[in-house]
Amino acid sequence: MNAKTLLFVALAAFILYYVISWVSLARKAGVSKVPRPSAAHAGIGAIANFFDTLGIGSFATTTSIWKFFKLIDDRVIPGTLNAGHTLPTVTQAFIFIAIVTVDTTTLISLIAAAVLGAWLGAGVVAKWDRRKVQIGMGFALIVAAGLMLATQMEWIPGGGEATALTGTKLMIGLIGNFILGALMSLGIGLYGPCMIMISLLGMAPTVAFPIMMGSCAFLMPVGSVKFIREGGYDLRAAMSMALGGIPAVLVAALIVKSLPLSIVRWLVVVVVLYTAFMMLRSATRPRSASEPELAPAVE
Repeated sequence: MNAKTLLFVALAAFILYYVISWVSLARKAGVSKVPRPSAAHAGIGAIANFFDTLGIGSFATTTSIWKFFKLIDDRVIPGTLNAGHTLPTVTQAFIFIAIVTVDTTTLISLIAAAVLGAWLGAGVVAKWDRRKVQIGMGFALIVAAGLMLATQMEWIPGGGEATALTGTKLMIGLIGNFILGALMSLGIGLYGPCMIMISLLGMAPTVAFPIMMGSCAFLMPVGSVKFIREGGYDLRAAMSMALGGIPAVLVAALIVKSLPLSIVRWLVVVVVLYTAFMMLRSATRPRSASEPELAPAVE
């Protein structure tokens, strides 16, 4: 059994752990039956994960839609992002790890660093109150928009041809992915920053796909279980996004494969900056006693 096959077996084990933990923790929280899926959240999951598979990222896009339409409580956005996008992201990882050539030592090492960062970060963010989440996500979205803008303006080097990291570059990659894994807990998607880091380290741009998708596929089950255990997520929204996201990933990866996305990325930059402003503005307003803890369910 080669290293890539072992990686697939480990990924399958992570997902089994995630699904069993989700069901078990939901029952402990008093959920007696599976909630009816929301068409709106399933649609959001499909749109976000379609473009996620093509390299745009899903966290900033999803957060912007939720905030604009006031679909869920700000406090549970980080947990719902992680829980809802986990299964679609795992689907991406299986596909891109299988079809893109990358050094397995580099791949496994960077994935492990991201998982450790997510495990530490999620345990902290899951316990934050609404205001801390709003402030944290507001600044996180500004950072995400800045990285998208840098990519669009081609301020980031285009990368090299390497498919492996060694020595100092590998150490830099490990530290970088550890930080990116921790930031996933705040809703900063790993894809954009990871792609930039890979390019700066001289690796081929295509190599970023199995690294960033593999990292998220392993770290998101770990981080999501922490959010689920703390009750820091919206069950119905997360489940619906997973149901809508998986088919969208398959369509994007196996049928569409690529699109001219420049205009879409510019739109995302504008929307993300708007969402960051709205998130920070919300943090400055006191919450009224009559304000519900969670937004109404969306049909």
